[in-house]
Amino acid sequence: MGKSLKDRIGVDIGRRAKLEDGLKWAAENDIHYIDIQLDAGENAMETFDDARCETVKALCRENGIHLGLHTLSGVNMAEYSNFFRQAADDYIRAYIDMALRLDAEWIVVHAGFHFTADYEMRKQTGLERLQRASEYAEDKGVHLLLENMNREPEDAEVNYLGHTLEECVFYFDNLKSPNLHWTFTINHATLVPEGIDGFLDTFGIERMREVRVADNLGDKEHHMYPGEGSIDFRALFTRIEGMGYTGHYTNGFGTLEDMARGRDYLVAEAKAAGVPSAQ
Repeated sequence: MGKSLKDRIGVDIGRRAKLEDGLKWAAENDIHYIDIQLDAGENAMETFDDARCETVKALCRENGIHLGLHTLSGVNMAEYSNFFRQAADDYIRAYIDMALRLDAEWIVVHAGFHFTADYEMRKQTGLERLQRASEYAEDKGVHLLLENMNREPEDAEVNYLGHTLEECVFYFDNLKSPNLHWTFTINHATLVPEGIDGFLDTFGIERMREVRVADNLGDKEHHMYPGEGSIDFRALFTRIEGMGYTGHYTNGFGTLEDMARGRDYLVAEAKAAGVPSAQ
């Protein structure tokens, strides 16, 4: 028998806590999947010496916690300018190296962003960088999860790449690495006409390794507590679980306590829909 739905719902700690504290909190709340960002503060990757890495690995091992890393979407993977393009390559390679040091099981990555007038150049640059990163990840045995991003307001000059269904098809059609997968952010999908079902119709679950959860109103990006927005979670779980998805979900809204509490709401919705894994 597989894991229950609740056991598969994790939490995005992000920058909300020091990693070791977050792991202890997760253990106390019977949470088995977390991801963390390593860009700044107490979790800046340069603060992880070998002893700290061993402590993290021991906490995960002793408490049955699966650890993932989450790169910062503000670091432009579509950067082409001199000096900065090399820094972007170094950034993603450093995350891959840290995944090895921490026994992290996945790294969430992004396609970058453009400034409207340089769309095609940025799009191609981001693709090429993700191809290089995928090759490096293959060599190191690390798995990357490309996230579908959010639409920005209509008059925004800066826009994420990989937010429309068409753009996501472009990246996944051209990135064939067995170490490059998909993290499906459902609240982002509500911001395009095809919606959640459109992404599932197009990609199915073959490359899906994570579902990131927050509610949304469909007008702009929100990370709302489930049930406060427009997403039908009963329909969501019926569809995804019915397709045979057995991977994890990651809550990404509010405080740590909100995300822990939200697990019960999500399981209740799935149970009300008759989803077997929630029973």
